[in-house]
Amino acid sequence: MSTTVTYEFDPEAIGPLQGCRVLDLSRLVSGGHCGMVLADLGADVIKIERPDGGDELRHGRIAGVAPFWTVYNRNKRSVSLNLKSPEGRDILLELVKTADAVLENFRPGTLEKLGIGPTVLQAANPALIVTRISGWGQTGPYAHLPGFGTLAEAVSGFMYRNGTADSPPLAPPTALSDMVAGLYAATATIAAILHARNGGTGQTIDVSLFEPLASIMGPDALLDQLGHLPQRGDGTRASSVKGVFITADDKWVALSAAAEGIVRNLFNAIGSPEILDDPRFASYEARLNSRAEINGVIGRWVVQRPAAEVLHTLRSQGVTVAPVFSTADARQDPHFVARQVYVDVPGRDGEPETIAMHNVVPRMSKTPSGLRRPAPRLGEHNDEILAELGISAETRENLEQHGVLGTATKAGADA
Repeated sequence: MSTTVTYEFDPEAIGPLQGCRVLDLSRLVSGGHCGMVLADLGADVIKIERPDGGDELRHGRIAGVAPFWTVYNRNKRSVSLNLKSPEGRDILLELVKTADAVLENFRPGTLEKLGIGPTVLQAANPALIVTRISGWGQTGPYAHLPGFGTLAEAVSGFMYRNGTADSPPLAPPTALSDMVAGLYAATATIAAILHARNGGTGQTIDVSLFEPLASIMGPDALLDQLGHLPQRGDGTRASSVKGVFITADDKWVALSAAAEGIVRNLFNAIGSPEILDDPRFASYEARLNSRAEINGVIGRWVVQRPAAEVLHTLRSQGVTVAPVFSTADARQDPHFVARQVYVDVPGRDGEPETIAMHNVVPRMSKTPSGLRRPAPRLGEHNDEILAELGISAETRENLEQHGVLGTATKAGADA
């Protein structure tokens, strides 16, 4: 049973990006995650969706909840707008005049075909940032190909490295490339907004799915140049003593001794200080080349003891060790609860009374962010946002009748 903290949405939570407006034309995970980061930090993120169903994430439901939609689109407002119509494009351009940035993750050339490419958007607002996420980037011989996260994970080097020495290449269990690309896109968008507000002009940001993931492979390119390209099962070379070990009570603990002092503490704690006199284990480089043997020593000590004893013994000696948690474990852990890593927020429209999600990160002392609103129903804020543009109720009704503006989804309907 979870001990997650119950959290009420706070419309007054500001965040450091208060006063910034982002038009989110994206869909699925990479754009959704980028927009969520900006919205969590206080930006007014307006999700612009097609009236006939909106973002595909709305429709992947489990037990009455669309989990990916609910998490990645919190703190946003929604307008259902037909961008294939001239009137819809005109409304978008009016919104562009009020915005700092536009976010999209269509296949390259899609916005141009709609007549709303960066040149058109920036003509309406020269300070506008246009952030474009795509599978392969806007240029290069693969730019025209469709691209999804699994392909990015395959070509970036990540999948080649992921797994054990005797396993095939393994895809990550999460939408890793989409989320990393979303983080990079959000960071670049914030930097570009700062540049524009400091007297610069607007610009276009080109983020692929594979390049951000290649960047988190760290020094692998240099290691390849040096003739030491890491293989599956090698782990990171940042630590010469690390691994995951099973305990006597069938639990798992993770250990990483990244400094020489911690290595000494570890072998003192397990009663084998003499092991570091062995030339195979006496230095960082030697231990890298003898990782299987040294992990065997640690593993034989760990497997004879329950997890609680392993953690207590090693932590008391200054060894960096932690239990391997599932998310279910983490939601009940006292440290996670104290820091409100996960929160239960009010559900709606047939969802459970409360639904769990991760809290806003990071934490800021002067401009704390928060969860201001749940993921919106399709077109929920049509009237609100178009009224902000000075578009009358009569005009809005006419736009609905002509299919330019979708009819806002009502409470209790399929969002």
